[in-house]
Amino acid sequence: MKVLLVNGSPHSKGCTYTALCEVEKELKKAGIDTEIFHIGDKPIAGCIGCAGCASGQHRCIIDDVVNRFLEKAEEADGFIFGSPVYYASANGAMIAFMDRIFYAGSKIFAYKPGACVVSARRAGTTATLDQMNKYLSFSRMPVVSSQYWNMVHGNRPEEVKQDLEGLQIMRVLGRNMAWLLKCIEAGKQAGIPMPEEELKARTNFIR
Repeated sequence: MKVLLVNGSPHSKGCTYTALCEVEKELKKAGIDTEIFHIGDKPIAGCIGCAGCASGQHRCIIDDVVNRFLEKAEEADGFIFGSPVYYASANGAMIAFMDRIFYAGSKIFAYKPGACVVSARRAGTTATLDQMNKYLSFSRMPVVSSQYWNMVHGNRPEEVKQDLEGLQIMRVLGRNMAWLLKCIEAGKQAGIPMPEEELKARTNFIR
């Protein structure tokens, strides 16, 4: 089993990375393979609504970091998405990234556990978590919780390491993710079938 942890910060070793590392430690202790995937510090184009990804290849027509991530995502069993807070929101690059991975690769994520974590100096964390968690619930992903909202506080990695409650939240999240992955695997071994799917009903409310 493998979990991909996404660092949505432009800083490869900043506060978001520090939070993800705390989750990663617990996953590794539980025997789960991990990889921290950094989206980088280059601009990421937003979705242009071209429907080019509808070919069924689970790839975006814009060939960049999104497609590199989707290649890895196909082999992953769980996901943690991390972002810094910018103006009570995930940063722009992370939102563009999530828009495109979840639209182009929606079937890749179905029924795989996921969670989001956020990092802020002071505030805007709960609004950002609400925003990011919507991607998971839209994509039929079991959402993994901790013992509080998944957030850490600090303006620098050294300050995040002083947020003892935040670090504990990350550790509990890692243990909960490992537990759920093992429960899902046990269910597969016991022959429990996946949920039956229906064709999506799309209703236009404009008459």
